[in-house]
Amino acid sequence: MATTLKVRFGGCSVAGVKAVNQDAFAAHLPATRQADTKGAACAMADGVSSSLDSHIASQTSVTTFLQDYFATPDAWTVKTASARVLHALNRWLYQHGNSGNRAKNSLVTTFSALVIKSTTAHLLHLGDSRIYRYRGSQLEQLTRDHSSTYGGSKRYLTRALGVEPHIEVDYRQDPVECGDIYLLTSDGFHDFISPVNLAGRLESLGQDLEAEASTLVQAALDNGSDDNVSVLLVRIDELPVQNLEEAHRSLTQLPIPPMLSAGNRLDGYEVLEVLFCGTRSDLYLVRDEASSNLYTLKAPSLNFADDPLYLDGFIKEEWVGQQINHPAVMKTFSPVRPKQFLYYLAEYIPHPHLGQWALEHPHPGLEPVRDMVKQISQALRALQRQDMIHQDLKPENVLVDPQGRITLIDFGTVCVAGLDEISSPLDHDIPQGSINYVAPEYLLGRQGSHRSDLFSLGVIAYELFTGHIPFQERQRSDYQIKSYADMRYIPARQHRPDLPEWIEGALRKACCPDPARRYAALSEFLHDLSVPNTALVASEQRKPLMEKNPLLFWKGLSTLLALGLIAQWIWLYR
Repeated sequence: MATTLKVRFGGCSVAGVKAVNQDAFAAHLPATRQADTKGAACAMADGVSSSLDSHIASQTSVTTFLQDYFATPDAWTVKTASARVLHALNRWLYQHGNSGNRAKNSLVTTFSALVIKSTTAHLLHLGDSRIYRYRGSQLEQLTRDHSSTYGGSKRYLTRALGVEPHIEVDYRQDPVECGDIYLLTSDGFHDFISPVNLAGRLESLGQDLEAEASTLVQAALDNGSDDNVSVLLVRIDELPVQNLEEAHRSLTQLPIPPMLSAGNRLDGYEVLEVLFCGTRSDLYLVRDEASSNLYTLKAPSLNFADDPLYLDGFIKEEWVGQQINHPAVMKTFSPVRPKQFLYYLAEYIPHPHLGQWALEHPHPGLEPVRDMVKQISQALRALQRQDMIHQDLKPENVLVDPQGRITLIDFGTVCVAGLDEISSPLDHDIPQGSINYVAPEYLLGRQGSHRSDLFSLGVIAYELFTGHIPFQERQRSDYQIKSYADMRYIPARQHRPDLPEWIEGALRKACCPDPARRYAALSEFLHDLSVPNTALVASEQRKPLMEKNPLLFWKGLSTLLALGLIAQWIWLYR
């Protein structure tokens, strides 16, 4: 099976009967690891004839799109990265096309882009340039023209880059198959070649795509094309598809190191101390013998040598730590020497975790907890900016120094949107995180979101305030839920009656099992932990006593029943 993406491009663009060629195209397949994380990309633009500098608009659009798309973070999805790039590009075209001595809308162009990432094609489009796919003798137009006619035959664009300060871009994604041929064309081509004619020509397409594109362009000219003519051919030769055995083999190219002791050396690192040995991983304090820098060296446990899902998460953990640059997020480092074993280096943080801090502060005030929650939120926002969800937020994964500064660690279960687009035989849908902190949507087999991390943060805040968790404690081995209603919130004021009702309301909303009823943003939760939300207070006051304080309700009911029995006894024996 192929393990890399192999795509070939071939294109031709001519001015035709016009004096200036207002069409442009570009294509790129990285020769580096970016071929896996970003894929192959190409774009076609057709400058609008009525636009004074349309040739500049089309050339700028295709080159800028490719340059900026490949410069976006690998963690972003194709849709996110492309949208950011196109919106910035459109703003530039609009501002420069409507400023200075230029005529109004002087930088306007159609735009179509195709990104092949892993086994999926991503299409972005606005205007009347087109993207076709030829598969199994069938030709299909994948984009729709954004144009209308007036005066019987005159045609005008309803969407294009550079016309308005805001744009609406068509986006779709489709599975890719080996042998697929994609065509990006300008209207000077597809208006003069019938679909039947085009399909017939593609049936006998040769290996030299440049020559074939030139032949297609000439056919449109021979058919009377009165415009610029452009064709870009894209052939999918191989796709990066693996089976489970191949995936496991790629993950275990480096052996897991044996358990180490103080004084041992590994790849130029001296073990100073064994920090932790567990069933899943081993942690060591090491010193780089070349630089004398101290690091934490983390290695997977030999118990998981045959678990590709765990090993995939371990390798991803190193990668995630290198993408985030934030003081509240643990950093990992690229090795300065070639690795002989499977491990990674992280910054050495000699501090206890948040669970230990909670034991030492059983009844903290509002301010220390708010500060902890704020710092964790800042760390989560750093992940969110990279399109990541932590998925295993719990006290043990938050380290606290003596000044109360936190560091978020453990990225093995982080969901990276951009990496999830890459085809894999590994089942990443298995519920992530610790059972008492994981969001309920994972337990129901549903997709997680940033609100899932917010749920876990709400549970942590509740536990810091009360020393308990907001739901009945459960074990993964036998715990199942069938709906969100199966999880019943235990009021925080049942454990700490001194907590204000507005804090109770904020915790209840953050810990709501149904993600649609949780806070939409971390900032909203932080605000309601700092400033009383009258709506939440009123909601708490309207709740029946049995829901607000079940223990008090049953105590009161028991007292009433006892008084009733006493009264009945007195009445019978008076």
